[in-house]
Order: sequence, then structure tokens, then C-alpha cells
Amino acid sequence: MRVDFYHLQASPVEVALPQLLERVLQAGHRAVVMAGSEDRVEVLANHLWTYDPDAWLPHGTLKDGFAEDQPIWLTDRDENPNAARMLILTDGMTSTRLADFDRCLDVFDGNNPQATAAARDRWSVAKAAGHELHYWQQTDTGWKEKAT
Repeated sequence: MRVDFYHLQASPVEVALPQLLERVLQAGHRAVVMAGSEDRVEVLANHLWTYDPDAWLPHGTLKDGFAEDQPIWLTDRDENPNAARMLILTDGMTSTRLADFDRCLDVFDGNNPQATAAARDRWSVAKAAGHELHYWQQTDTGWKEKAT
């Protein structure tokens, strides 16, 4: 399984997440996005409706229902109700269900020392588990792969 760590430096997750999800959908994949709380899930879901008036990212949450019909499912639970192959972790979340996915994107705030330290710990755990690891650092002009 491939795990990609996305080190945010130039923008918050609210800006980076829609860009990542657009790529996921363009590649023909479904995704589960895990956030730290129900309130955080709703904040991200609302943001995905309004981040760009010319874009549309079809998604849903527990509040919306019909998980199986949603190409993007936002949740604070360790679940895969839409049969996604991509898992996106935000807010320092972890999953015991990595085997349910082909790829995991771990998005963390590089401007927060605690979030960075926690991401290093998650990297070590993923490495020890034998996952294929990639590390992407955000720059003013986009993402640059720094390590594999």
C-alpha cells in the first residue's frame, strides 16, 4: 500500500484538500476523507461546496446519507462506506483500515510543530508496516516530492 505525506506550508488544508480531491476524481477514484470531529467534517463539507464557483466536487457526510452514492465521503469515523480506494487523513487522524484502500494521503499542517511531530510518528509506523512511502512538501508554486 502506498502512503503519501503532504506537508502543508503555503496554505491550510481547506485550500489544499479541494485540489487533491479534484485530482482524485479526475483519475476516476472515490475517496474517504477523515477529519477530527463531526464539526470539522461539516466545515470541510461546506467548504467543498463553496471553494470555487466554477468547480463541483460531489461529496457527502453522515448528515447527507447515501454514502454508497458519494464519490467523496467525509467522516470522523474509521470507515469506508462508499467503497473508496483512496483515503485522505486530515487533522492527525489515523486508520486501522489501510488495507481497505490502495492509497492513503496523510495531509498535515507543517506550520504546527505538534502536527509535524505527529506526522513523523505516523511515517515511522507506516515505514515499519512496510508501506511504500512518499513525502510531498508544499511550495508557493505547488507540490515537490522530497523523499520516498
